[in-house]
Amino acid sequence: MLFSVIIATRNRAAELAQALESLQRQDGAPAFEILVVDNGSTDETQLVTARFERATVPVRYVWEARPNRARARNRGVEVARGTHLLFCDDDVELPRRWVAAHASAQRNERSVVNGPILNVQSRLERPSPRSAHYSRAFLCSCNVSLPTGAFIEAGGFDESFDLYGWEDTELGLRLRRMGLAWKFAWDAYLWHIKPVHEASLAEELRKAVEKARMARRFVTKHPSARARWATGAHALNLFRARYFLPERWLWLLGGLATSARAPRWLAAAARTHLLDGIYARELLAVTRE
Repeated sequence: MLFSVIIATRNRAAELAQALESLQRQDGAPAFEILVVDNGSTDETQLVTARFERATVPVRYVWEARPNRARARNRGVEVARGTHLLFCDDDVELPRRWVAAHASAQRNERSVVNGPILNVQSRLERPSPRSAHYSRAFLCSCNVSLPTGAFIEAGGFDESFDLYGWEDTELGLRLRRMGLAWKFAWDAYLWHIKPVHEASLAEELRKAVEKARMARRFVTKHPSARARWATGAHALNLFRARYFLPERWLWLLGGLATSARAPRWLAAAARTHLLDGIYARELLAVTRE
């Protein structure tokens, strides 16, 4: 069994370097290779990758100029040599037995294996997984492994999902229909580094709008009740967006989310509800097109 660990990245050289360091410290793992797919970076991503070309586990550098996460990951698979694929993001810290845990869960089965994703604010935080980290998502590309043959048979990630969101869920749906088994391996967890100060509200709002647009693409491709409920593109949520999320309410939430005077808990709650409201309103807009 040979694993190909694939990391798609763009302009996150510092985060990538630390993720690669944690991959060099794996214990009890089967043979594995690391592929970094540079998705059009303008920072030092290539130089960072070059530092690991002669490491204990050499890193191979792959260039994909067009910013598109689905395309970047597909490009990595094209040059992968492993019998199994293992995907993670560039802003993660990987426990020493992460690869070994995925390998153990993959033995003798044709499975999609997901592990817990623990969001933390810094690499110094190392909590253990709890019940709150359980997910029934069939495929989450931040922490998932699967046989290479099954990925290719399914057709890989759909590159028409060219904005943020849903490309991994959509691939998971196709793999499920192919009859692949699914596992949630508790010991295959990782830490996802998400500092509070890192994501600006403007960036999160952009992602909410893009995710709503990709939700429409998902539902158009898979027009089922399950897809509509998964994306929120169902009648109840659209009714809510039309009649219970007026612009003045969203403006109020935006003011609270950015106010220096608002208590931290109130600003955080306002931000959460604002992002949800923008997503729902954009869903309503794209379903009218």
